[in-house]
Amino acid sequence: MFAEKPTLKGERVTLRPVGPEHVEGLLELVSDPDVRRLTGSHAGFDAEQLRLWYATRGGHPDRLDLAIMADDEYVGEVVLNELDAANLSCNLRIGLIGPRVFGKGYGTEAIELVLRHAFTTTPLHRIRLGVYAFNERARHVYKKLGFVEEGVERDALLWDGEWHDCVLMAVLRREWQAGSRSLA
Repeated sequence: MFAEKPTLKGERVTLRPVGPEHVEGLLELVSDPDVRRLTGSHAGFDAEQLRLWYATRGGHPDRLDLAIMADDEYVGEVVLNELDAANLSCNLRIGLIGPRVFGKGYGTEAIELVLRHAFTTTPLHRIRLGVYAFNERARHVYKKLGFVEEGVERDALLWDGEWHDCVLMAVLRREWQAGSRSLA
């Protein structure tokens, strides 16, 4: 379903298939303490692991990994993964490189571009995600883009000795079609 790896252009960002040329940005992303907390990432990564990861994403027809570029600079990634082809469903994951790019609309536009691509060029019916309850900024963006809260995984993340819930959200094709904005 994601064999073709498109480049998607918006007003503020361009989404490009990830590759080894984006590894330095990805290393910054996964090393930022705020990003690690927001994504619940306990694992550490080294540049060689990340280089191998980004070098192999293009060969996976069951996922779409795109670098978020603003002014030709890597500012994050947006990914459609965990494809359930039989049920026309997948997961969405997004990460920005840190506070210096938060609040600029890059994530919102990247998600809009990916949703438009998914719901107009593939047969996908449902796109889901999980977001930690403390990440109010992300939850607001997801709701604005049509995602609906469907449930809660209680105490899903142990961070700095405290438990945090994960809010499960999804958007259906018909909901997206009813509420989508033009990205002309």
